[in-house]
Amino acid sequence: MLYNTYEMQKNWLAGASAMAGMSAELLQSPGNPFAMMGGQVMASALEVFAHASAPRGKPAFGLTSMVVDGREVAVHEEIVLQLPFGQLKRFVKTGVEGAPRLLIVAPMSGHFATLLRGTVERMLPKHDVYITDWRDARQVPLRDGCFDLDDYIDYLSAFLDHIGPGAHMLAVCQPSVPCYALACLMSADKNPNRPKTLTMMGGPIDTREAPTAVNDVATERPHAWFQQNAIQTVPVIYPGAGRRVYPGFLQLTGFLSMNLGSHMESHFAMFKDLVKGDDDAADGTKAFYEEYRSVCDMTAEFYLQTIETVFQSHSLPKGEMMHRGTRVDPAAITDIAILAIEGERDDISGLGQTKAALKISTGLPDAMKKYHMAPGAGHYGIFNGSRWRTLIAPVVEEWIAAHD
Repeated sequence: MLYNTYEMQKNWLAGASAMAGMSAELLQSPGNPFAMMGGQVMASALEVFAHASAPRGKPAFGLTSMVVDGREVAVHEEIVLQLPFGQLKRFVKTGVEGAPRLLIVAPMSGHFATLLRGTVERMLPKHDVYITDWRDARQVPLRDGCFDLDDYIDYLSAFLDHIGPGAHMLAVCQPSVPCYALACLMSADKNPNRPKTLTMMGGPIDTREAPTAVNDVATERPHAWFQQNAIQTVPVIYPGAGRRVYPGFLQLTGFLSMNLGSHMESHFAMFKDLVKGDDDAADGTKAFYEEYRSVCDMTAEFYLQTIETVFQSHSLPKGEMMHRGTRVDPAAITDIAILAIEGERDDISGLGQTKAALKISTGLPDAMKKYHMAPGAGHYGIFNGSRWRTLIAPVVEEWIAAHD
């Protein structure tokens, strides 16, 4: 019922957004006499509303060229492995071969993999970059079965097998847990395709360390509450009709409500930029929210298993996590160099949650462990923005180069 109500509201807002956009253009027209009588203020307000209420689909990466070793080369995307709930995408640089292969694992947490556009763009010049491109669960027909945390780990294993021996893996936020679990499993099996390095950025390895508001929400309510209140059924208008999901719009609502004041300030700043004609500043805010508001659904089984395993039972740091009947043993990692990165101001994964991976990796020599705390960086700033580009990415690059 909630999902259908949301669809009705979304359709209404889409029409209102279109009307607001047209009205803003009319008020800004040089031929409109009201343009000189306060029309700019009204037009700016309408433009902010139009942008905030517009419907959004899956964004494009849009990376078509890249400067490598001082020369510009063309870049194109290739789907090298396709599975029902996700595909492995490679960014091919024309005429460039031999760079370290890097699998960037995007979070399955309500946003598309394009949220990591800045991550990909920064790592691409020196690496052969692949990324996990997860599908919106509402687009996956019921006949394709289910997808849970165990399946997520299996998909990562299939992706690494496809890339082959000697790859590196970088996990941003949520996938730190399944990536670390896979490293344990592949190490125990002596799988030749296990990664040389595993970099985890702002990941919830042990959420008992410096719990955040996100952790509190997941622990203050029983598991049954999430089953009854967070899970919805995909409407008949989508290919995945009938699938039980945690909708992206609920995830987005939660994230927005956590920092509602700052989001309101951002939109007011956009309004003021538009009024004074600073289109570049306004476009920067628009670009951020264009990506931030592009959300997708997660399967119910993946969401609920993650809540239970990661946030309520703390199975991984306790050494109790299971994958298809096999215990995930952190001590099994002996030759995968691990880099843990945290942001000083991260309000999603608190300080110490990612660093915990180094502590539980008891079989790994200290020389193959590294911790980096990024001063002043929030959660988003760990993998996007100026701090990521200038302060954090070089640490990742050096770690990969040292163990390639």
